[in-house]
Amino acid sequence: MEGKEEDVRLGANKFSERQPIGTAAQTDKDYKEPPPAPLFEPGELTSWSFYRAGIAEFVATFLFLYITILTVMGVNRSSSKCASVGIQGIAWAFGGMIFALVYCTAGISGGHINPAVTFGLFLARKLSLTRALFYMVMQCLGAICGAGVVKGFEGKSIYEVNKGGANTVAHGYTKGDALGAEIVGTFVLVYTVFSATDAKRSARDSHVPILAPLPIGFAVFLVHLATIPITGTSINPARSLGAAVIYNRDHAWDDMWIFWVGPFIGAALAAVYHQVVIRAMPFSRKSYV
Repeated sequence: MEGKEEDVRLGANKFSERQPIGTAAQTDKDYKEPPPAPLFEPGELTSWSFYRAGIAEFVATFLFLYITILTVMGVNRSSSKCASVGIQGIAWAFGGMIFALVYCTAGISGGHINPAVTFGLFLARKLSLTRALFYMVMQCLGAICGAGVVKGFEGKSIYEVNKGGANTVAHGYTKGDALGAEIVGTFVLVYTVFSATDAKRSARDSHVPILAPLPIGFAVFLVHLATIPITGTSINPARSLGAAVIYNRDHAWDDMWIFWVGPFIGAALAAVYHQVVIRAMPFSRKSYV
């Protein structure tokens, strides 16, 4: 009996239950940091994959505006919020479409569907300036076409009565409130994009299954729940631009700067936070110049 107790004690000492925690438990042996994307990559302009990615962004943003603006119009047309899907339904439409479209296009273009997301990833050197600008142009064109189809379905009078689903600052809120809401909302979105698509995290935490489009879509849903009463929620300059171009009324353009400046600031803050604080890139011996 004493011999068995001795074996147990020796085994406990040999195989300690204490495990490293925090950064001490993080191993990157299966991960190599890729070099940053070049600022300019002229060779992309002769590649079909470059244009295919741009087309994918155009179609995805077109579908995004088509479904979401139609949902907004449907809620605005109803006699009361309770007689329709309401704010929750609008939020689900935006979040659900992002989930579906990112899932469909992630392997082709990365599934940005948002100039702010593209801007944040560009700042993190995940794509070249050439590709970033091309994506933004295609996203804006897709958004305009999507909003245009909605106007064609709804008819001019109904479309204008419901203000075309355009983003504006709601009564009772200041422009500063709206700008802050857009900054924080876009920060949540872009930070989620970085975290959900981080290849280093996938290599390190392979035991945690991550379906990237799901947290991204859920982040869009939650941000819309919070900020629809303030700005109608943009966090996507292409979405605001597409609706404003087709609706084309002065009050839709008055606050347009908020829906570009806010998301771009939020995206930049998210990129800096993820790269500097979460990834500690400037302090990593493996980082590239």
